Amino acid sequence: MFRILVIDAQGGGIGKQIIAGIRARKIPAYITAAGTNTLATTAMLRAGADAAATGENAVIVGCRKADLIIGPIGIVIADSLYGEITPAMAAAVGRSDARRLLIPVNKCDNIIAGLAKDGNLGTYISDAVRIVAGMTGESQEEIC
Repeated sequence: MFRILVIDAQGGGIGKQIIAGIRARKIPAYITAAGTNTLATTAMLRAGADAAATGENAVIVGCRKADLIIGPIGIVIADSLYGEITPAMAAAVGRSDARRLLIPVNKCDNIIAGLAKDGNLGTYISDAVRIVAGMTGESQEEIC
């Protein structure tokens, strides 16, 4: 089965929406949620994750087992998301053999050129779910 790791911080809102979107489309995947704190982990678990864990080691171990890692772009930047992403977490995401699907977010001192100042996060999350469907064969759309 296709193994997805969703990583989120703070309140877990982005991860929660991603997991809910994947579940709504009935995409066959085993989803593990890795939160940087218990609030984020709980939100993603309630959204339908199959398993969940919290903290640095959960992210590191999850990155070794995933086919796809999804989260806000800050998960690849050490000390981002108000310091919740440790250097070890960012390195684990970057070094993973999994593909990475990063949601663009202009927050926490990380600015993405070309991204609308007040981009629609819902649109980015819907696009991410569409990409997951393509990766799992649930869509005929070509994914790079």
